[in-house]
Amino acid sequence: MFNSKQTKNEKLSQQKIDAAIKRLERFSKLTDSSIRIPFTQFKVGVDAIIGLVPIVGDAIGVLLSSYVLFEAQRVGVSKGIKLKMIVNILIDFFGGLIPLFGDLFDAFFKANTRNTDLLKDYLMKQGKVG
Repeated sequence: MFNSKQTKNEKLSQQKIDAAIKRLERFSKLTDSSIRIPFTQFKVGVDAIIGLVPIVGDAIGVLLSSYVLFEAQRVGVSKGIKLKMIVNILIDFFGGLIPLFGDLFDAFFKANTRNTDLLKDYLMKQGKVG
């Protein structure tokens, strides 16, 4: 995890990044895949359940999804990655607004998991997470 050449500040920073990733993984699982549909292997999360409430549920989903974006900002992710995250959030929001289809779309798209994966991939390429 740490090599001997890292300073105390770098170790602290690495610990913060690792903690953020763990929080986001738990958050993504809760919002995107914490509830198994009976008699299937398919899982949905709180976001899909909340999204069943027209318009308000989708707006709450955007607020929830912004947490991943907030964490990305805290760990210093590039503007390009944050833009991709925003696009995923908007796709999830507008896709969810379509009656009936939107509820199914919400269950399959899983924006928070996509954005967490974007963040992890970025950090791996930067050598900040292993």
